Amino acid sequence: MTVLVFNELRKSYGETVALRGVSFEVRAGEVFGFLGPNGAGKTTLIRILMDIIRADSGSITLFGEPHRREHLDRMGYLPEERGLYTKQPVLRILTYFGTLRGLDRAEARRRGREWLERMGLEEVASWRVERLSKGMSQKVQIAATLLSDPDLCILDEPFSGLDPINVRLVEELILERRGRGKTTILSTHQMSQVEQLCDRVALIHRGSLKVYGEVGEVRKRYSLPEVRVVAEGDLPPVTGIQKVEYEGDSTWRLLLEDGTEPRDILAALVRAGARLERFERVLAPMEDIFVRVVQEAAS
Repeated sequence: MTVLVFNELRKSYGETVALRGVSFEVRAGEVFGFLGPNGAGKTTLIRILMDIIRADSGSITLFGEPHRREHLDRMGYLPEERGLYTKQPVLRILTYFGTLRGLDRAEARRRGREWLERMGLEEVASWRVERLSKGMSQKVQIAATLLSDPDLCILDEPFSGLDPINVRLVEELILERRGRGKTTILSTHQMSQVEQLCDRVALIHRGSLKVYGEVGEVRKRYSLPEVRVVAEGDLPPVTGIQKVEYEGDSTWRLLLEDGTEPRDILAALVRAGARLERFERVLAPMEDIFVRVVQEAAS
């Protein structure tokens, strides 16, 4: 099932074109990576989705219906630009955000306490926000976003300011949502998180969609024809290999000739008597793909 469809969205600010007919879809229950360099148009697209600004043209389908403001009750949004009421107690703020999403005050307060416990912040319930560290403040805002258990959640740079332990905590929360069939759009520059968490991705640059698809397929599409082999002893020579590089620890990296399939090299090595322990395709990391796409567009 498709939860969200962007169809030919266009937006300009005077002479500056922010979106140039962007179209893609987000499926139910997936973690969707929304990528792009600064100024690519990501924030504009998210703000249109959240009905903060309006597109010049194009349409959005949300939960199977034309986008309307009532859909916001089923959505959560963690913006990159943070903001909490600094003079207010933490639990009061969480309760307030819960009531904005349709919860009665008692339920919002109960969930607020539960989320503070999940975040390891039980002791800060009565603190004013101004006492919180940057990481604590970030976790409170994530709790405020997820407290209403939204069907669709947009998290813009959720790992900013978090130490490795709390990065792992937020990753687990995102994966837990996926396990319960909830949809999360993750906008981040942390490509390692994209590889670990995301099912599919869209990368926009200068207002245009440049990359779109399943993470594994995108990595294959932008990878060299390379395989990594772990074997006992030297590798026998076989046809179809352009370059052999020894990486140490009985590991070899093979660059294949154009048109040669990895399975053919595997079969040839086995026939030639190679004693293989592991044979795998070498995939380009998402960070390399991100840089390559942006640099190619710039040139």
